[in-house]
Amino acid sequence: MEITADIVKQLRQKTGAGMMDCKRALTEAEGSLDRAVELLRERGLSQAAKKAGREASEGLVESYLHANGRIGVLLEVNCETDFVARNQEFRALVHEIALQIAASRPRCVRREDVPAEEIAAESRIYEAQAANEGKPPQIAQRIVQGRLEKFYQETCLMEQVYIKDDKKRVQDLVTEMIAKLGENIQVRRFARFEVGEEAGPSPQEA
Repeated sequence: MEITADIVKQLRQKTGAGMMDCKRALTEAEGSLDRAVELLRERGLSQAAKKAGREASEGLVESYLHANGRIGVLLEVNCETDFVARNQEFRALVHEIALQIAASRPRCVRREDVPAEEIAAESRIYEAQAANEGKPPQIAQRIVQGRLEKFYQETCLMEQVYIKDDKKRVQDLVTEMIAKLGENIQVRRFARFEVGEEAGPSPQEA
């Protein structure tokens, strides 16, 4: 498969890695952008991955109202410096994530935030479903894992498909901005409110 300049550019924007590293990763991944990102991260060549461990104590709290005030979102996103917190691209990212929360109803920031007892309960349900479908044990386990992945993708903000581009997840938006601005960026917590909705545990914090 031909490795075009456009796909190399996309990979560089996602990871901040060097051009030749991107070309090699794409060649090895046979043109798959997602696999190339994984390869760069595995090799420690993704600048975004290196920045992920740095402290992010500045940032922005975004408030967003939707549907004539029937839905509201409060969201905190952190970065490393006040300079980036005032950057228009960073602010646009925070706004986009708030839109995502309003539209897609996530309950947690990331999968690590889902309580263990909830994961166990979901697993039991999926196991029962697979058994009722007459699936053999080895197939049933794969079905359970697949349904758990779908559960995470629906429930966890960072794993949700981005509402404006179904080829991206919310985590991809953050990773691309880390590479672009050169700072660690972390979605810390959010709260979503909807008129008439029962109160639940809030805010959701990473």
